[in-house]
Amino acid sequence: MGHPSVGTSPGSPSRLRTVRRDGTPVYRYQQRPGLPAVSVIRFDAGAVHTDLPPDHRHAHDFLVLVYVEEGTGSFTLDGTDRSLRAGEVHAVSPGQVIGIAAVAELARSRGWSVAFTPDAVPALASVSPLAWTHHPLLALFAPGAGHGRVAGPDQAKWSAWLGDLADELDDPGRPGAHEAVAALLTRLLVASARLAPAAPGTLDPLVERVFTKIEATFHEPVSATDIARTLGYTPGHLTTVLRRRTGRPLLEWITERRMIEVRRLLRETDLPLDAVAARTGLRDATYLVRRFRNRYGITPQRWRRTERAWP
Repeated sequence: MGHPSVGTSPGSPSRLRTVRRDGTPVYRYQQRPGLPAVSVIRFDAGAVHTDLPPDHRHAHDFLVLVYVEEGTGSFTLDGTDRSLRAGEVHAVSPGQVIGIAAVAELARSRGWSVAFTPDAVPALASVSPLAWTHHPLLALFAPGAGHGRVAGPDQAKWSAWLGDLADELDDPGRPGAHEAVAALLTRLLVASARLAPAAPGTLDPLVERVFTKIEATFHEPVSATDIARTLGYTPGHLTTVLRRRTGRPLLEWITERRMIEVRRLLRETDLPLDAVAARTGLRDATYLVRRFRNRYGITPQRWRRTERAWP
């Protein structure tokens, strides 16, 4: 959709994580040390990247919210056609495959694309991945939802919110920028949730079983193999299915849940790293530091100090 999530240029907030067997590239959000996991960009034909497959097919392992300001066009999401019309909002969940038939489709529309991970939203920062699909703020991302339309009188508000968010992200070192980004993103999610159907569908049953098992066992030193076998699958098969349906393999979801709890303990307690590791199924403090730095680009000690420095 012309978002930097589909590029590999220096400074892009995402990077190529894997390529599926059908050639679809899957991009992972590249966490920038000390900055919120949010990026926003205006999209049009000039923003389309040429390093994609011929039909511009790609997927993400993070959340994307698209707002169309003007024009017309179309794209596909998991093979289903979606229109691009002024005032429409589209929610793209992790793992969903985006396809654009031709660059000309984007030439007829202009709008905004916001990429983010739940880490960037205070109300979601300590929430289990199992609850993301059911969380009120992510109602437009729920199965059976996916898109809505902003009423004419409110369309200017959306443009203003997105412009303000872009301005804050352009200068994240300003006093209060961290809080402003979180507040603006939360405001956008509240507004998008109000566009969702009253009764969206339910989570994929197998994905829900996996997340439930992760939630029950992540405090323990369990592996992807342990969880797969408990559910009656081979690790390779379950990893493949989960990657296809959610954009991430099984091990990454286990790690994601552990890192959510690690962040909560770092933010809310003074526990030493060895104790944090023991409470989150990680081997020891050294392993915790390595995993945390790999995921967030910062040590847990520095992350704790940064979080506590915000008023």
